[in-house]
Amino acid sequence: MASTTSRAPARDQTINIRTSREKRDLIDRAEKVQGKTRTEFILDVAYREATDVVLDQTDFYLDDETYDRFVELLDNPPPPTDALRRLLTTKAPWE
Repeated sequence: MASTTSRAPARDQTINIRTSREKRDLIDRAEKVQGKTRTEFILDVAYREATDVVLDQTDFYLDDETYDRFVELLDNPPPPTDALRRLLTTKAPWE
């Protein structure tokens, strides 16, 4: 038997939810389409949505020194380089 060098994180926390029969039935249909258990499906979807919500946050916090440097760079950006010009004129891979 092959041994694995990484271990899955412990799953020792419980999340309990109550829902209507209609929502549960729809979730069950979707999880079957994806070949997952109900728990796997719900956790995957909830985790993905939570990640999106957190990443969409526009607030960020800087200490005073870092903030001052950030504002300085906004007010006085470095001159463009050839590499930057190439980057800005290159078509995006998804276009």
